[in-house]
Formats: sequence, structure tokens, C-alpha cells
Amino acid sequence: MNLWFRLAYELLTWRLRTKETWFSVGRRTFRVWPTDLDIFKHMNNGVFLTLLDVSRYDLALRSGAWQKWKKLGWYPVVVAETVTFRKSLTPWQSFDIESKVIGWDDQAFYFEQRFVVANEIFTKVIVRIRFLKRSYGVVTPAQVIAATGEIHGELPVLPDWVRQWAADTALPKGKEEAPSIW
Repeated sequence: MNLWFRLAYELLTWRLRTKETWFSVGRRTFRVWPTDLDIFKHMNNGVFLTLLDVSRYDLALRSGAWQKWKKLGWYPVVVAETVTFRKSLTPWQSFDIESKVIGWDDQAFYFEQRFVVANEIFTKVIVRIRFLKRSYGVVTPAQVIAATGEIHGELPVLPDWVRQWAADTALPKGKEEAPSIW
């Protein structure tokens, strides 16, 4: 339920934050709410992933990219994520999420997103995102870049380990029967 409150807040306030580009570092400040906690009284790992979605949405809104994608009938979906936790986030603690496109291949964009408290990284996440068409089909990163606008500055170079991670974690194309792991 608290996701809906955060999304409503996002929709009401994104224009008040600084304008960004799709390829800049987006920063959003959040606070750990009691509804974010698990039985160990720290932020639930599922909430981390939910807040990453809100942060990417914020960056897309503030850059004007979301509005362009919506007109074209495009939307981003998470394909894969890898999360590394260093420290817990506790009740009422304030933290920033930093989001940046670190590169792309012929199928997907890759983001690095970090949970930061007082300039210390508590959690780091690599997210692989593809774009789909509401009318059915896939949108390539080249098409997204063309529609979103020019990239200013140097093109990001996707780290080799991220490229390897994407290859190692990809599921086979098409329908596959799940083998027994027991």
C-alpha cells in the first residue's frame, strides 16, 4: 500500500525537483517508513526493489523521457537485477537513491542504483531494463535513445563484468520446461 502513497507523492512533486537528462545521475531522498520493515526491524529487501522502480520513474519524469515514451506506447520492464547489501536501513532513517544508466547493449539498458547514507553506499544494484510496446513488441535501446534525445557528454561504456553477468543470467528464449532441482 505504501507504494501507492509514494507514487502519488511522486506524481504531485516531480516538477518541483531539478530537471535532469535521461543519462544524468538521478537522486531521490526517501525515508524508511514503519511499513517498509520486515520482522528484523530493518527495511525489507523487497522494498529496496520497489523504491528502485520509483527512482527510475522519477528520473524518467524529470528528464521528459517518460512523457515521450508514453506518447509512443513504450514502457520499461526489469529483466534482471543483482543486489549487494552492505548495511541495513532502519526505521525513520533518511537515504538517497542514486540512479544512472551505465550502458546498453543491442537489447537492454543497464542501470547502477545505489542506496546512500551520508555519502556511504549501503546497497548497490545493477538493473537490466528492456522496453516493450503496448501494441506488442520490443523497443531497442537505439530506438529509445533516438526518441529520448541526444546524449550529452561521453557515451557510457558497459563494464565487461556487467555484460558477462547479463549473459550468465539470461533465460533461454521461448518456452522451456522447468527441470527438477531436487
